[in-house]
Parts: sequence; C-alpha cells; structure tokens
Amino acid sequence: MYSIIVVPPPTTEDGRDPAQRRLAPGERLAFGRAVGADGLLIEHDGVSRRAGEITAQGAFWTLSNLSGHQTYVVENPEGAGEHIKVAPGRLDAPVPFEFSRIVLPAAGDLLPVEVWAPRHDYLRAEDEAEGGAGFGGGTGGGGEPTAPAFSVDRTKRYFAVLAALCEPRLRGAPHAALPTVDQVVERLRPTWPAASRTSVQWNIDYLAVKLRLKPGPETAEPGPRLNGKKESLVSLALRFDLVREDDLLVLAVPPRRALR
Repeated sequence: MYSIIVVPPPTTEDGRDPAQRRLAPGERLAFGRAVGADGLLIEHDGVSRRAGEITAQGAFWTLSNLSGHQTYVVENPEGAGEHIKVAPGRLDAPVPFEFSRIVLPAAGDLLPVEVWAPRHDYLRAEDEAEGGAGFGGGTGGGGEPTAPAFSVDRTKRYFAVLAALCEPRLRGAPHAALPTVDQVVERLRPTWPAASRTSVQWNIDYLAVKLRLKPGPETAEPGPRLNGKKESLVSLALRFDLVREDDLLVLAVPPRRALR
C-alpha cells in the first residue's frame, strides 16, 4: 500500500507534467541530477548529483539532505508560513506536514518538489475504550475526565468573530493581512445585523482572555498590554485547529435570510 506521493519539479521540455512517484512504507527515493534509474532525476546544474533522499515511514516521511553545504527548506503550503529547515548532511529528518514542498536552491532558481502524505492512521474505537483516559479525554475504567485544552462554543458570537479573523488565511492565503475591525463588522453584518465596532472589539478582547492570551479583569495584576492581539488570536486558532475551513459556514447567510 502506497503512503507517500512525490511530485517532481515542473519541466517545460515536452510540455507535460512530470510523472508522480509513489512510495510504500520503508521505500526510499533518491533525488538529484545524477541518480540511478530508480531515483528522481532533477536536471539542473545547481542541484547536487545526489542531492537528497525521501523515505516513506507509513503516515509520514523523512528527508535526508545529502548536500555538502546547502540547507533545504520544507514548507507547509496549507499553513500560515510553517516550515522546517534541513541542514546539510542531516539524515532522516521527520517532516510533520500532510502536504509539503521541498524548496531546493539551485544556482539562482528555487525548485519545488512536492510530497504528499495522505494516509491517516487513527486509534480504533475499541482501542480507545481499552486505553482509558489516555486518548480523547475519555474516562475508560473510571476517574475524572480530562479537561479540554480550549473551551470554544461554535454557536456563540465570539466564535463568528474569530472565524472572520481567520477567514483570509483559511481561504488559501497563509500570509494574508488580517481584516480590520471595520472589515469584520461588514463581514458579519448579513448574519449579525447589530454588529458594530464596539461589539466586535469586545468579542476580540473576550477571546484574548478566554484563550488565555491575557489575564482576566478579576486578576489583581493585569499584566502588560497585549500587542498584536488579533495576530496572536489567529495564530493560536490556526495552530491548534480551533477554526477550520468548514467552520467558515458560521459566516454564511442562511437561505431564508439571503439577500435578494
């Protein structure tokens, strides 16, 4: 069963997309400008003869940088700028992204090699029951349930505000500028006609306290002022999947209230 898919850099020689390579767990794929028939040939003078090696490891993969002096960057195209750096000579560096892009610096060019790891392994329901509280906060054989890391109610106004803040980066622009308070107000007006700058700002302040980015008003020492509040909220929400792309449905106008 294949678990890793490797997409070579695009070529313009024959006008066709390069063939994908599929790896089963335990299989390795060398890449460079002078690799064997089983390797991934990258015909560029700026790429090492044997530049690196990709190894499938079930639900994830590792990257070995066989270059003598060039650092490789592995980006998460779906994230908010997440990336890892693999130093020259580093072997079997684990890559945590489901969709990844290896960026190979090559004599002034940046060559992308995409790697997909679509396989997902999960604990089975029967294993969860046997494992007790170690998974999902269950109680198993008894005891107190695990408290949730973040308590978020997706039916509340504050969640709609958080979703509106996260929307640009969830729509495929990981470095997009965050919306202003006025833009959030306009985005929420169709489903929340009474939205205003004051109400939206209040919800942003409430989220900062609720998600423990700043102390609550009952704290004796309020602490330093939180700069970049919206950026901190969006970074936390996206990092821990508090808001996902399908959560953007809270911003949609119900059919009965759709404008005509």
